[in-house]
Amino acid sequence: MPVPFLKRIGLKFSLNDPRWGRGPENGEQPQNQDSKRPSDGPPDLDQLWRDFNQRINRLFGKRGGGGGGGGEGGGMMPDMRGASIGAGIIAAIVAFLWLISGFFIVQEGQTGVVMTFGRYSHMTPAGFNWRWPSPIQTHEIVNVSTVRTVEVGYRSTVRNKVGRESLMLTDDENIIDIQFAVQYKLKNASEWVFNMRDQEETVKQVAETAIREVVGKSKMDFVLYEGREKVAFEVGQLMQQIVDRYKAGVQITNVTMQGVQPPEQVQAAFDDAVKAGQDRERLKNEGQAYANDVVPKARGAASRLAQESEGYRARIIANAEGEAARFKQVLVEYQKAPAVTRDRMYLDVMQQIFSNTTKLMVDSRSGNNLMYLPLDKLISQSAADTSAARSGAPATMPPPVTVEPTPNLELPRANDARSRESRNSRDRETR
Repeated sequence: MPVPFLKRIGLKFSLNDPRWGRGPENGEQPQNQDSKRPSDGPPDLDQLWRDFNQRINRLFGKRGGGGGGGGEGGGMMPDMRGASIGAGIIAAIVAFLWLISGFFIVQEGQTGVVMTFGRYSHMTPAGFNWRWPSPIQTHEIVNVSTVRTVEVGYRSTVRNKVGRESLMLTDDENIIDIQFAVQYKLKNASEWVFNMRDQEETVKQVAETAIREVVGKSKMDFVLYEGREKVAFEVGQLMQQIVDRYKAGVQITNVTMQGVQPPEQVQAAFDDAVKAGQDRERLKNEGQAYANDVVPKARGAASRLAQESEGYRARIIANAEGEAARFKQVLVEYQKAPAVTRDRMYLDVMQQIFSNTTKLMVDSRSGNNLMYLPLDKLISQSAADTSAARSGAPATMPPPVTVEPTPNLELPRANDARSRESRNSRDRETR
């Protein structure tokens, strides 16, 4: 019985009361004259019960039949009707307390799973909820917003390895050491609570099964280097399929590879093999770069030579055709006036020869001496005189040089047709 209720109906007793077990004070009458209580010791329980019933009857407007004026037998028997009313009030209070014990609060991001006699009944959202009190219904609060993590192959840090979980066999019969972590959330709280006995261990075993299956179908180099992301993606998909088949209420969010390497016993040999492979790839890349540099240049040079040869061919053909056309024109003119044409051809040849030479020898005919004119020196001297005139210095002129005649020297003559033809042929060859 709650103490405030007893205080409200006027029943006062306490084990700490200094009057406990003593008689009434001076001038105070006992509540029941027929009660025989000793001067010391605990109070009489029957008297306490009768006092309680009387006060209950006075509270409800009734008087008890076992009052202070009754006989001895009536004082000892409690009022049964008052006792039943008191028991009803106590039962109502107990029932009220029992009913309010069914209220519970679910925080944000959590879900309440209500069970009726141990069997799943329903789920409750976040907030203030009520269920039938125990033992009829019970509830379990599950956090569905937290991202949970399970570690496979290591604990806490990568250095703290677990060999029986991390060592795996690849498709090319090589052993590889893998440590990875799986992050997941709950998508169905009832399935998480009822469909698996040991949830965390089940998820870890599913992760280990999935990674062994994926690695067992892959080559060692693929798992070590370019295939890490693909392996993690396939493991996540396979895990999701397995937990969906189990109806575990789990959503796989991420699979992270923490460490992928060969076993420690063969780490040194594997590093040497990796370095050799890297050297091979480097040399291959250098050779490919050299080929990419040389081959285009060679192709360009070949193309340039082909174009130059084609241009030379076209030029020679065009020159030959032009010479043939010019020869035909000269032939027509020669047939009309042979003498004039010969003189003109002779003058053209002489002009061409003298324009390409820097020395000139003139036959004086008198004394059969040759006069040598250094045209290159005359030209350079004229340039020097021009500069000297600008500076104010006197100009000098080199004297002509006389050369003795050579007995085998023959000068070109106008009537020498054979020499002209030879000169024309040389001129055509030069052009």
